[in-house]
Amino acid sequence: MIKSFIERRGMEYYTDISLKRYNTYRIDLKCKYLVFPNEKEEFRDLIKYLVSHDMMYLVLGNGSNVIFACDYYDGVVILLHKLNDLKINGESISVGAGYSLQRLAIDTSNSGLSGLEFATGIPGLVGASVAMNAGAYNDSLSSVVESVLVLNPEFDFVMMSREDLEFDYRNSFFKKNHNYYIVEVNLKLIQGNSDEILEKISKRRVKRLETQPLDMPSAGSVFRNPEGMHAGALIENCGLKGFSIGGAMVSSKHANFIVNNGNCTGMEVVQVIERVKKEVKEQYDVDLILEQIIIE
Repeated sequence: MIKSFIERRGMEYYTDISLKRYNTYRIDLKCKYLVFPNEKEEFRDLIKYLVSHDMMYLVLGNGSNVIFACDYYDGVVILLHKLNDLKINGESISVGAGYSLQRLAIDTSNSGLSGLEFATGIPGLVGASVAMNAGAYNDSLSSVVESVLVLNPEFDFVMMSREDLEFDYRNSFFKKNHNYYIVEVNLKLIQGNSDEILEKISKRRVKRLETQPLDMPSAGSVFRNPEGMHAGALIENCGLKGFSIGGAMVSSKHANFIVNNGNCTGMEVVQVIERVKKEVKEQYDVDLILEQIIIE
């Protein structure tokens, strides 16, 4: 049984636990098992066990880019928060997939390293953020990632270079190959002036507070920006700011955010997304592409 396997390996785990604190929409649902591997080898062995026993599982980052559109996840949710080693060697950074991207951006900025200033407002973990090529302010992780250590479908750890990762706007090799898992990331930054870097970060934080609904649960930008356009402007021009279904609402501050306005369900978020896509298609003949991942 999976329970005895987890206990033999000494992994922290919980059964029938709410995932509300593990997704930034704060959607309240339970999963059958929630497991925290202590190291990458335990993660590998756990994945191998689950695959060999044909068990449903999900590797979750910070839950900052997912929509749980189900009432109960009848499988194993794996969190990599304990894979969080950080090594700074000059301009070269090696960091575990479970390290907070926001924290990494602040840590490196305090060390006078430039290149991650854009990431201080992105609430994901490093591994998941690289997988989706997270970015802001016309910059993204693809500009600083040198290589990643991944667990491949044969349960081997292999190093993949930047050229292997097929980075594109909010996209990468991992969005198309779901059975590869990032466990470590190697970055290359540049020396800068820590005071100037921190001042830039501070100004951007003020701007985010003014323009984004940071006081309400959300998962950040819902749609990719179509080429030469802004998704938020299209949605706003359709008159959808404040549109809601149940507790899920298009933010009145930034139309490319959907917020939890009071105990929303994942299905309500999905229904709002479908309405937004329909209106934008009808009025502008633009097919909005979802940035977030729906878990059913």
